[in-house]
Amino acid sequence: MPDLPKKKVGIVACSGEEMAEGTVTRLAALRVLEQMRPNETVTICLPLFLAGGEGDRAFARFYPTIAIDGCDKRCAARGTEMYSGKPAASIVVTEAIQTNPLGTARRLSDAGKQAVDVVADQVAHQVDELLGVVWDRIRGQPSEAIQPAEESEPKIATCSCGSGIPIQQVQVDGQEIIFIALPLIFAQFRDAGKLPGDGTTAELMETVKVYNPIPDGQEAAYAQAIMREYAAFCQEKN
Repeated sequence: MPDLPKKKVGIVACSGEEMAEGTVTRLAALRVLEQMRPNETVTICLPLFLAGGEGDRAFARFYPTIAIDGCDKRCAARGTEMYSGKPAASIVVTEAIQTNPLGTARRLSDAGKQAVDVVADQVAHQVDELLGVVWDRIRGQPSEAIQPAEESEPKIATCSCGSGIPIQQVQVDGQEIIFIALPLIFAQFRDAGKLPGDGTTAELMETVKVYNPIPDGQEAAYAQAIMREYAAFCQEKN
């Protein structure tokens, strides 16, 4: 399989700047990203994600994400599901916190500050749970349990748009489809001497399907488009 970056958990927080609950989501997310689980998490910018940020959307399709919403509108969770896939976990401040008024969006009360602690703890717990399982990239859900790998790198919060997951746009029956890890898959097959041809198609498509869902009934069209791109890739490298 292609050598992709280490699995991390994406955190996408509500951007409701007019309400205290929105401030709680962002401060809780920041605490997890910078203090509690910096090596295990990356941030997903919700406005950029909704506007078409390919790096963020690719990350949310490939790795598990946690949506933190301020209210039951669940903008972060619904936006993630619409463009990438259902979040692995969803936390709503108004459901997690049954307490006094949290203050204002600009100035949290003591209860609001306590809510940040509670939500951050819940997010960190979810991160630990998600990193303890193998993430099934086809079904978008956990499979079997594993132990998280040890980290030797310094702790630093990062953004999903710099996650290093390569993507490539391919025209399939006139539609632009984004494929995850395609450049790495092409390079791997070419380096192994598996050049374009009928004998390569089935194996290449099986690898592509590990990282990318292919709709029922469209296998032939997808295979034709992928092999066209692979032939172009090999010709360019030659």
